[in-house]
Amino acid sequence: MTSTDKPDLRPVAWRPPVRPGRSRGQRVPVAAPRMIPLDGVGPEHVVFDASGQLLTGVADGRILRVDPHTGQVATIADTAGRPLGLQLMPDGGLLVCDARRGLLRVALDTGKCEVLLESAGHERLGFCSNVAVTRDGTIYVSDSSRRFGIDHWLGDLLEHSGTGRLIRITPGAAEPEVVLDGLYFANGVALPADESFVLVAETGAYRLTRLWLSGPQAGHRDTFLQGLPGFPDNLTTSPDGLIWIAYAAPRDPLLDWLHRTPPVLRRALWRLPESLQPGPRRTVRVTAVDSAGRTVHDLRWPRASYRMATSACEHDGRLYIGSLVESAVTVIDLPRD
Repeated sequence: MTSTDKPDLRPVAWRPPVRPGRSRGQRVPVAAPRMIPLDGVGPEHVVFDASGQLLTGVADGRILRVDPHTGQVATIADTAGRPLGLQLMPDGGLLVCDARRGLLRVALDTGKCEVLLESAGHERLGFCSNVAVTRDGTIYVSDSSRRFGIDHWLGDLLEHSGTGRLIRITPGAAEPEVVLDGLYFANGVALPADESFVLVAETGAYRLTRLWLSGPQAGHRDTFLQGLPGFPDNLTTSPDGLIWIAYAAPRDPLLDWLHRTPPVLRRALWRLPESLQPGPRRTVRVTAVDSAGRTVHDLRWPRASYRMATSACEHDGRLYIGSLVESAVTVIDLPRD
């Protein structure tokens, strides 16, 4: 894409939260991660099916099934778009957030793709990103931006106009419902084990926002975590109820500074070729928090060869990490108590 293909930038001034200091007592893995190479680019999100096989989507539209032990890769479907977030349904079907086509349902046995959601609130989904499902089949899906699609995701972070949404699809309901609006790059979605609330990552605001689903605060929105050390991407829930947060990149002092300056500077930067714009540093960081927001794991590699870690999925004592831009899934052994 050239700069002339980009949407116009309409910057909104804001003052980013103070960057947190280096945390104490983090648990840094000792062993180097291993890689599972793929025949495709950008395994942005990873999940495991009932048989223990890894599922992921890549940039050319394919959904892959990967044996985590042998590394054998098979194509099981093609969305003809750009698959991002994945989630298994209670009945075994696979939900796929396709950034270009909306929310899809994929039959794992046949590869058939069915469009479940293209619009909500009388607006098309601009950037379908991540999804979570309750035990009763209620779906929560994020629409990152009304202004910028996946080809221009950086524009949403620069503009900071807050056009992301969280959408709910209730079984039997006539229409989907927009339950949260005004989100700053709505991204990862996850539920705690008791399903008392749903979380959505606001990548552009360095925070996780919570919508209560039950109890005295049902329907109330508040902040679950704020002032995060990087750009939170996908969220996943571990078998023991921890919420894993993948950070696509650490906070960028230049971007923080630009958000506090007159809009003309961000417009000028947006007009530059992509090669001259700031990009994510090569680092990997993932954290896990409990349902009260307390940090349980904080794992990082400051000078990793892998970059843009966009998801972290726990399975059988290991963590499987996906990326928007790499051609492999990273695997680490989790620290033992």
